[in-house]
Amino acid sequence: MVLLLILISNLTIFTGCTKKDKEIVIAEVTHSIFYAPQYVALELGMFEEVGLEVSLINTNGADKTMAALLSGDAQVGLMGLEASVYVYNQGQKDYSICFAQLTKRDGSFIVGREKVEEFTFDIFKNKEILGGRKGGMPLFILQYVLKKQGLDVGIDDSSKEVNIRTDIAFAAQAGAFVSGEADYTTLFEPTATSLEKTKDGYIVKGLAEFTEDIPYTVYSTLKSYGESHKENLDKFTKVIYQAMNWVHTHTSKEIAEVIKPQFIDTSIEDLITVIDRYKEVEVWCFNPLLKKDGYELMLEIMNDAGELEKYIDYEIIVNTEFTTKYVKE
Repeated sequence: MVLLLILISNLTIFTGCTKKDKEIVIAEVTHSIFYAPQYVALELGMFEEVGLEVSLINTNGADKTMAALLSGDAQVGLMGLEASVYVYNQGQKDYSICFAQLTKRDGSFIVGREKVEEFTFDIFKNKEILGGRKGGMPLFILQYVLKKQGLDVGIDDSSKEVNIRTDIAFAAQAGAFVSGEADYTTLFEPTATSLEKTKDGYIVKGLAEFTEDIPYTVYSTLKSYGESHKENLDKFTKVIYQAMNWVHTHTSKEIAEVIKPQFIDTSIEDLITVIDRYKEVEVWCFNPLLKKDGYELMLEIMNDAGELEKYIDYEIIVNTEFTTKYVKE
């Protein structure tokens, strides 16, 4: 009887450890329809099919997402790759590696106080825009796009032709804009559409229309986890690839119906509208490989913004062992 109890106890401990080993917490930079393939994977049980137990936490910012990764509160972070660059340049030994890419265009929209019938970039002259956290991906791309259009852009500098403010926290931008701060703001969905419905703001343009393909949002993990949990990351990447394919081969209505539980306060009609917008500008990757040319473009954008301390080789930050198999020649 004693031997039997010991055996049962050991089996329970072994089973518990195995189960915990397959648990993955994703810290996402924000909860947005922009990440539809991820929610499709969760809602259709794709992770469970490969033996993974995946859950989400919303951190509201890449800096906080990286903090969750470094502290062990999350095993995977969904954020811009700039966060991994910062951590490596700060000398972190167990730094963050990017192992899969989810989106290849900016998913934010510039929102103004009035409807714009005929858009030109001149409307931003002598105006203020809430652009998010300094050093973050949304700010980088906004600054990059405006500069490409020939505008003189300042960061927290009202003497410039366009002043992009960084004094409002990412999660507070919509509320600050509604309360009267700045002339424009950048917002992700479904927040931008929510402001349109309440007539507190109007979508002017999506930044995705004015950028090349870049690794806008990627999946990252600590180097140590990547080395000790290769099977988990291999399965995780396979699921993300399957979810990408599902999104690209289904209608906006079908996608909306699947991800609706993730956005209980957003109507099916609004979900369809937003998904249509994202499909039109092709924000979602067709495979999860983070390509070298996109990586180097992102570093150029960071350097132009004055936020790149030193260049890091692609092979150091990016791990392609889980993604190359999904690239069709």
